[in-house]
Amino acid sequence: MQGCEASILLDDGPSIISEKNVLPNKGSVRGYEVIEAAKSEVEKLCPGVVSCADVLTVAPRDASEMVGGPSWSVKLGRRDSTSANLLLAKTGALPSFKASRDDSLISTFGDNGLSARDMVALSGAHTIGQAQCFLFRDRIYNNGSDVDAGFASTRRRGCPINDGNGNLAPLDLVTPNSFDYNYFKNLIQKKGLLESDQVLFSGGSTDNIVREYSNIPSKFKSDFAAAMVKMSEISPLTGQEGVIRRICGALP
Repeated sequence: MQGCEASILLDDGPSIISEKNVLPNKGSVRGYEVIEAAKSEVEKLCPGVVSCADVLTVAPRDASEMVGGPSWSVKLGRRDSTSANLLLAKTGALPSFKASRDDSLISTFGDNGLSARDMVALSGAHTIGQAQCFLFRDRIYNNGSDVDAGFASTRRRGCPINDGNGNLAPLDLVTPNSFDYNYFKNLIQKKGLLESDQVLFSGGSTDNIVREYSNIPSKFKSDFAAAMVKMSEISPLTGQEGVIRRICGALP
């Protein structure tokens, strides 16, 4: 939570309260076992050299390319944290899925050195992936004029009003397994799944960026790659800071 230092990978332990347990992460952030498997293979070749933070930073680059998205250069040399910060994760360091104004999101990203354009480009990662019912229930039942009626009706089938909190729905209903620009087309049609998605196209300052990306997919991909590089360089631990964890979920 304090930078690119793999604290989110730490499991509960004697001195650790895991960030995996915070509401925006629990049940939504998945694939921890993929990172552990990759780290295990790296350890076989060069034990104690490559950090979990570096593996975690390289993985989305490779995953993006595998589903048709852009690639980018990743600087290496990060080290791993020796602590997690559940309190920081709970109190606003993460963007809220309930954000109702784009300026509140812009502020959160700006605190980490990311521009409004970076924010919109990075939000485009929701072209793939899924969200839990409780994260979008209010939007599909109570959002009125800011959600397409047919879209809301479709999503309600898998997200009952009083049940199914953990039921999953694709963030991009059109092409959920491809990295493309349909996410932005969805926003223009009021078919963003999360409130924090749709707020990017709701009469605010980011509308023009959404329109641009919906018309020029190459611009979205290049901006996404650049923003991922910037995000990967937020407050890394280097030199003698931190440690190199052998198992990403546990301290040495």
